[in-house]
Amino acid sequence: MVTTTVTLFTPPPPTKATLSSFPLPKTHYTSSSSCSSTSRRFRVRAYSNTSKFGNFLNLKPAHQPEPLDFDLPWCHPSDRSRFDVIIIGSGPAGTRLAEQVSRYGIKVCCVDPDPLSMWPNNYGVWVDEFESIDLEDCLDKTWPMACVYINEKKTKYLDRRYGRVSRKKLKQKLIEGCVSNGVKFHKGKVWQIQHQEFESTVLCDDGTELRGSLIIDASGFASTFVEYDKARNHGFQIAHGILAEVDDHPFDLDKMVLMDWRDSHMGNEPYLRANNSKFPTFLYAMPFSSNLIFLEETSLVSRPVLSYMEVKKRMVARLRHLGIRVNKILEDEKCLIPMGGPLPRIPQNVMAIGGTSGIVHPSTGYMVARTMAVAPCVATAIAECLGSTRMIRGKQLYAKIWNSMWPIESKLNRQFYSFGMETLLKLDLNGSRRFFDAFFDLKPYYWQGFLSSRLNLKELAWLSISLFGHASNPSRFDIVTKCPAPLAKMMGNIALEYIG
Repeated sequence: MVTTTVTLFTPPPPTKATLSSFPLPKTHYTSSSSCSSTSRRFRVRAYSNTSKFGNFLNLKPAHQPEPLDFDLPWCHPSDRSRFDVIIIGSGPAGTRLAEQVSRYGIKVCCVDPDPLSMWPNNYGVWVDEFESIDLEDCLDKTWPMACVYINEKKTKYLDRRYGRVSRKKLKQKLIEGCVSNGVKFHKGKVWQIQHQEFESTVLCDDGTELRGSLIIDASGFASTFVEYDKARNHGFQIAHGILAEVDDHPFDLDKMVLMDWRDSHMGNEPYLRANNSKFPTFLYAMPFSSNLIFLEETSLVSRPVLSYMEVKKRMVARLRHLGIRVNKILEDEKCLIPMGGPLPRIPQNVMAIGGTSGIVHPSTGYMVARTMAVAPCVATAIAECLGSTRMIRGKQLYAKIWNSMWPIESKLNRQFYSFGMETLLKLDLNGSRRFFDAFFDLKPYYWQGFLSSRLNLKELAWLSISLFGHASNPSRFDIVTKCPAPLAKMMGNIALEYIG
């Protein structure tokens, strides 16, 4: 459902601190007393039956993303330059913010081990989201509709255009903006940040020291530079995706498949079917032609995270059942996205944007469109502080910038989205089907607003009431029996936000 991963932004160096500060998630190893023999039988069926469908898991990507061919203005150690803003990471979030902040004449330096490298993963967005921020020219393919397969007998058709982001077009546009606005780039890894009262020093692996009034971390989920004061009890979205050349596929070319919850492909796989009933996955698909398609088997959210091998096994079974023979893999990707959990400590000396800032939608995993939209707001707040004659710095600066990303309304709304995630965590396959059957029966204003983080708290409350009204009796039973604990947690957190 989403196309962003823990490698969306360039991570800091792999030190022991990195591993300890963001512990690897525990994994659902869906096993039973007969797991060994059952999984062995599965492997024989799934990997040996290559006469018709092939063993696509053994195929290697035919292409590697090529870096942009661009002449960047580098920041050399001999410059001994001091910057207003130093941004760590040149993923979509870091590059977008650098491009936006530099419009105000703010001196910006972007630090990354390889600033011109192409972002590795596919990003999908609703077209209206990119239209609202003038980035629709960065889409390389759009579909007039989306569809959701609830089960073998029911399909929902969503009258909302969906698009695939052209990573090359988006990065080229943002880099061009950065260069024209005077952004400097430094090729290196950030090892350490040292803070003084009104200034911070970034130490890089090549010995370079860069000084700035504000440090912004856009290096991704595994960052050690942003601090938390609460346990990071995330849910996790995990997926395996391939852009593949195929003989044929059964999907309509004018519709992207947002979710395919069907499980008939597991009819001959009792081991997979039983585990999928407890911890379901769905297929996300973007058909480009009858012979080219992006396919991604996705676990929407689980805690602990579902085994990656389990996800791939389910994808093998699904494609075999659909009659999709993979001839060539052009790209492949593994997505692992922490969802929900607490926000970073607000405020603090290091500002965050992107994966480590808590901006990922806790119920869906969507992030790219919202990151593109929030960057101008953060940039405006930075300009009001560092571009003013009074030069607000230190604690006042940090508080103002953090609050530009997380005003109280956004914090409260996020509590509701996290409530949605906690509810989804409790649903099995049938519960998930019933939930989305009711969810996409809502008025488009509500389901579209929820997926795009556009609803205020009052509207989210009305969404909940309407969702209960549209739900089937079994789904209402799920809500009544499984939602009280998440609901109580949400209300407590909202009360704490108001008190705070």
